[in-house]
Amino acid sequence: MNKVIIPAVLVTAIMAASAAWSQTAAPPFQNKRYFTMPLEKDPTREVGLQYVTMPPGAGNQFHRHPGEQWTAVQEGEVTFTVKGKPPQVLKAGDYNYVPRGTIHRQQNLSGKEARYIEMRIFDKGKPASEEVKD
Repeated sequence: MNKVIIPAVLVTAIMAASAAWSQTAAPPFQNKRYFTMPLEKDPTREVGLQYVTMPPGAGNQFHRHPGEQWTAVQEGEVTFTVKGKPPQVLKAGDYNYVPRGTIHRQQNLSGKEARYIEMRIFDKGKPASEEVKD
């Protein structure tokens, strides 16, 4: 009887631990905003530049912005996904452009830290992003 109970208990414990580990929160992004200022000749919009550090396993949910965004990867890899399209892996030296309202997400699926810069031109006074539910 013990030959059956002990393996069953071990399997249950391993499954519970695996479930707990898979639910741990992804590490947060760290960003440093260099500047945000009114866009010349259009006071309804702002231009900003920021530096982002993304630890392994970090990422965000699908979201959209009230404006345009340009990203240039400086180190590591960032998996960029536009909803409904295959993921794209951007490596150091790669860049992309995200048009207004595009539903997308960024993730670091590699085992190394990723760093990139973002330039944004957003509508002034609106939240920087809006999460989109699946």
